[in-house]
Amino acid sequence: MRTWPRSGPASTSGWSATGWSGASPNLPCVSDQTWTEPGAYQVADGVHRVPLPLPMDGLRAVNVYVIETGDGLTLIDGGWAIPESRPLLEQALGEIGYALRDIRRFLVTHVHRDHYTQAVAVRREVGSHVSLGIGDKPALDLVAGPRTTDPFEERFTLAGAYSLYGAWRDLVTEPPDRRDWEQPDGWLEGDVRVELDGRALDAVATPGHTQGHYVFADREAGLLFAGDHVLPTITPSIGFEAVYTRQPLRDFLASLAKVRALPDLRLLPAHGAVTESSHTRIDELVGFHDARLAASLAAVADGAHTAWEAAQLLPWTKRERRASELDAFDAALAAFETLHHLELLALRGDLVRTELDGTVRFSMP
Repeated sequence: MRTWPRSGPASTSGWSATGWSGASPNLPCVSDQTWTEPGAYQVADGVHRVPLPLPMDGLRAVNVYVIETGDGLTLIDGGWAIPESRPLLEQALGEIGYALRDIRRFLVTHVHRDHYTQAVAVRREVGSHVSLGIGDKPALDLVAGPRTTDPFEERFTLAGAYSLYGAWRDLVTEPPDRRDWEQPDGWLEGDVRVELDGRALDAVATPGHTQGHYVFADREAGLLFAGDHVLPTITPSIGFEAVYTRQPLRDFLASLAKVRALPDLRLLPAHGAVTESSHTRIDELVGFHDARLAASLAAVADGAHTAWEAAQLLPWTKRERRASELDAFDAALAAFETLHHLELLALRGDLVRTELDGTVRFSMP
């Protein structure tokens, strides 16, 4: 059984946290399929990749990046605050001659629990400074505060997928531990320069996966700490957050273009192996969504009106499964992702959008 919120949309192979597979077999990888093995792996001078476990999750692991600076350590993301993760983080730090007390700061790419919660837990022990994008504040406030309803329930109605809600609700086994969702020490707003002792990072706002998502570019070293914005073998889920946003796909594509305008940096993703070209993968993701928008438009032309109806006409995962063959969690994600594609088509004028009794319906102009 899973708990809410999951570490981000994650589940079946090929369509996890993130979405369905869209990788090119020609994309060069620095590391291979063993990227989830625990340890500390040097990826650049003074930079180490530390994979931490995600049990009961199709993603299997999250990469935390440890940056050595003159005043100690800066970590990009913190991992999920679970018993399995902390010893492996401490062991990895020990391999490179450090301990938890050497962590001066966390730069968290976004608020999903596999990135944020362990940063908060470590801060309670050693006083590390935690930074997070301001766009994630509404979602953080909602998760951390008192809650009597599921913030996702209304979204099932919007997508015409309320029949899936009961199975989704059954996945919830425990409420989140509010201690893991305490406020950060600082909010990132806009694009800012983060000066470390001996290194500088460009913090680039990249809304889409969540509204507060950030990537961190080290131009001098040629590195892009990409979080879940650009992943090497799966597509990031769009708008999977507690606070609903109508146009996260528009935001995501704009963010891809923004990062594509940077130099072609090495891609250091939160899930998957390090790869040599961020531009190559961004181009693949843009091409994927262009094709998905065309397929979603064709689904409406073929008679689908709600997002869930359209999702059932589209293939899912690298195995091209039907939406009805997915588990409850992934079926819901399929409905939500299709809704975001249809919403963007309506915004562009390719579809007509109407809403009746809380359900959005789409039709050809």
